[in-house]
Amino acid sequence: MIRRGDVVMVDFPFSDTGQSKVRPAVVVQNDRDNQKIRKTVIAMVTGNLRRRGDPSHLFIDPGDPDGASLGLSFPSLVSCNNLFTIDQAAILQVIGHLSDPLKRDLADCLKSALELP
Repeated sequence: MIRRGDVVMVDFPFSDTGQSKVRPAVVVQNDRDNQKIRKTVIAMVTGNLRRRGDPSHLFIDPGDPDGASLGLSFPSLVSCNNLFTIDQAAILQVIGHLSDPLKRDLADCLKSALELP
């Protein structure tokens, strides 16, 4: 079962070219809906650190204890303003899971990106 906070590899389609690329992402949808429906909401992960420090981006450092178990081999940003709804079947592999402190940071990141209280 896919869970909120899972770091996954996803075959992302590019709508303009019809091609796709396998990329990491983080599951942001709640566990209740992940069990009930075949779709889930994910946030894209990027190695482009240009927006590090932006409240709508969560920095992940694989050298930190919380980042070491995520399956990412390089410093990355979770782009909480770059969300996708995908079929769970498009998830190729779960490579890690966010720690509780990182899940709290993810919630703050999503609140910032979506302007939630």
